[in-house]
Amino acid sequence: MYIAEQLKKKSVAEYLLYMWQVEDTLRAYGLDAEKMAMEYIPQFGLDEAKSETLKGWYESLIQMMREEGVTERGHLQVNKNIIILLTDLHAQLLKSSKHPFYSAAYYKALPFIVELRAKQKKKTLSPTLPRDGEGDHAGCLPSGNQPDGSPHYGGDVRQDREGLKGEIETCFDALYGVMLLRAQKKDISAETATAIDNIAKFIGMLSDYYQKDKAGEVEF
Repeated sequence: MYIAEQLKKKSVAEYLLYMWQVEDTLRAYGLDAEKMAMEYIPQFGLDEAKSETLKGWYESLIQMMREEGVTERGHLQVNKNIIILLTDLHAQLLKSSKHPFYSAAYYKALPFIVELRAKQKKKTLSPTLPRDGEGDHAGCLPSGNQPDGSPHYGGDVRQDREGLKGEIETCFDALYGVMLLRAQKKDISAETATAIDNIAKFIGMLSDYYQKDKAGEVEF
């Protein structure tokens, strides 16, 4: 909660990736706030009052996950809404002639986004049963790297006519996949590193525009 509050003010992209991680952490603890209070929360070194507040936040998220049917996979609507807002802002920025550097960052990342969405399409057309630990984010990275044993299960937001995730969510899937690889201390291929570098710069710029747009500082 405390980290989320800080990230939300700093970068909506970092905030969203963190919230996906929180969803996965809750699932990893079996949506059991009491277990988290005993085994997970103590690592933060918080006083009793802050620990109780954090536990309460986890409990509220767990309740939302149950009510929204995302206990095993998918994202909370509050997190999906961020993707929707970013997707809308992205479209506005591309239509405007006042933001050429943003357009340039997008078109530089586009070949990698196209590759990722092609993998989505292939997976959609040829579905296979996932291996243990694999979720909807299997195949979320360019050729050369895939996270293993990921507890993360993605949700679809703003799908296109073929049922594929939109470009913005695809980018976040890839960024999250690399987070998993790094958490597992796995090597990242040069191909993946190049793709993620371009995608991260693009999403970082979109995130900056989001903060500016909220402050009324963006002209279209």
